[in-house]
Amino acid sequence: MPDSAVLFSSLTSAGLLSAALMCGAFLGALFVGSVVIPGQQISGPDSSGKSHTYKLNGLTLFLLTVLSAGLAHSAGWFSLSMLYTHFAALFVVANLFAFAMSSWLYFRGRHTRPVLSGGWHGYFFGVDANPTLLGVDLKLFSYRPSLIGLALLNASFAAVQYDTYGELTVAMILYQAFTFLYVLNYFQFEQGMIHTWDMVSERFGWMLIWGDYVLVPFFYCFVGWWLVHPTGDLTPVATIALVLLFCFGFWLFRGANEQKHRFKRNPETRIWGRPAHTLDGRLLVSGFWGIGRHLNYTGEICIYFAFALTAGFDSWLPYILPVWLTGLLWHRSRRDERRCRAKYGALWERYTRQVRFSMLPFVH
Repeated sequence: MPDSAVLFSSLTSAGLLSAALMCGAFLGALFVGSVVIPGQQISGPDSSGKSHTYKLNGLTLFLLTVLSAGLAHSAGWFSLSMLYTHFAALFVVANLFAFAMSSWLYFRGRHTRPVLSGGWHGYFFGVDANPTLLGVDLKLFSYRPSLIGLALLNASFAAVQYDTYGELTVAMILYQAFTFLYVLNYFQFEQGMIHTWDMVSERFGWMLIWGDYVLVPFFYCFVGWWLVHPTGDLTPVATIALVLLFCFGFWLFRGANEQKHRFKRNPETRIWGRPAHTLDGRLLVSGFWGIGRHLNYTGEICIYFAFALTAGFDSWLPYILPVWLTGLLWHRSRRDERRCRAKYGALWERYTRQVRFSMLPFVH
């Protein structure tokens, strides 16, 4: 159960200054790393239909950060528990940074794309789709502090539990394993982000910036915070069941996204050992995409319920995230359907007749 006294103890001038220094060092190191560390150069479409080049070195950055944090913690140079004790101050600083970055990009964009920069709409949704700084695509970059920050906050919860009780519970070990694999696989699959809706079509404004720098690292880790002070632990049966749920969700989520990504790069790719079957060479109806239109979302929901279920059933609070994400992804699936219907027209109607289910095969 979270310790509310610790949560707010860092909201002092000294605590906020420490948090600002930690955030500055973290973001600065990741940005410099994004500039200087070699990475694969890959091209992808942007919102104008033109080709945009991205450098993929997120996996190297993630592994170097994990190694550096682990070494610093083990050697006593920096305690990961500081992220836990400064959680509220870090949250405040991250919000200030998100608003500052959004304002900078908004006013910078007014000079280049004044038609799109009018009023709150331009500030909220953004003006430029792919703003860059020193050759770094800021939209792709922002996923790095977002998910690496989430991984570090999660690690701080394990560090505090071990320092307090001298051991880690099975629930904490399982939660750490699940979340670490989730973040690691994102960076292994970083090139898949190039073809997502956010990268291709969304402009980079407050909505995405706040989501990257505040929502993901500080809200997606809530289950880990809840696990720090345990009221019980998982039984062997529950442990096995959660591992199976996570593996199933992971297989569905990453498997579907990987199939789509391979098809976009090579329409003649093989899926599940057979040549990809399509409608007019444009819509994939093989593999997962021949079963359901949004099974990648279904898999992601299973993953987040596996996270939450490590906390047991003492409270409903750890389930806020997966329930919220279920609603968010269901709503997003509806938006995807509208966009695809507008883009593909009659071809989309053929597709929905052939692939009848959306997120729950044989149900919905």
